[in-house]
Amino acid sequence: MAYKPTHLNPKLFMWCKANLRYLLLFFVLSSGVLASRLTIQFNTFIELMGQKYGPARAAVARNWQSMLVQTQNKPEQQQILIVNDFFARNLRYQTDILLWKQNDYWATPLETLGRGLGDCEDYAIAKYISLRALGVSDDKLRLIYVKAKIAGTNKTQAHMVLGYFATPNAQPLILDSLITKVLPAAKRVDLSPVFSFNSQGLWANNSTKSVASPTARLSRWRKILEQTTKEGVMW
Repeated sequence: MAYKPTHLNPKLFMWCKANLRYLLLFFVLSSGVLASRLTIQFNTFIELMGQKYGPARAAVARNWQSMLVQTQNKPEQQQILIVNDFFARNLRYQTDILLWKQNDYWATPLETLGRGLGDCEDYAIAKYISLRALGVSDDKLRLIYVKAKIAGTNKTQAHMVLGYFATPNAQPLILDSLITKVLPAAKRVDLSPVFSFNSQGLWANNSTKSVASPTARLSRWRKILEQTTKEGVMW
């Protein structure tokens, strides 16, 4: 015997029936089943930016927020290009020794955008957080430590890039501070991967499973996760 919702307003019942799939999607998102994005509390972030770096850099933080808002409904590969371009336009490369008086310092997006300067790790971290905030799943993104060939020599130097994997076995697209173009890994013959990580795992060069906890093995990454939380990034 079919159930007749006699207690429900007929017009409301017809609306619910017509919009059932949207209601289901709303409840799934509300329950967190599909929620893969981190959130950035921009009120906190912008206030801290103004306090530490002044109103001009707070305006850059607002531009970051606007870029993310305007990009959130675009296809992922377009999001990647937009995020990569934003940091190419808003940052200049600077070594840690000159910027932080340290040989190796990983900066948060607040510090990087606050100074408008950063090295390869800082670019990669800021892009990673941006794409996570746009809803790109963590399993599609890895910060990749590589050996980068120095042009005109046989020497290499330690370097970090961000890799985007459209599918688990896909060739990654490489977002790099050395060049403004986003290219597939096969076209970056100057880079040799050493290991990669994200907020969930750490992988050796050719491993398919995480070999360690990234926060246990990488103290600088643990510091980034802790410090960004204080700056408004909710993981």
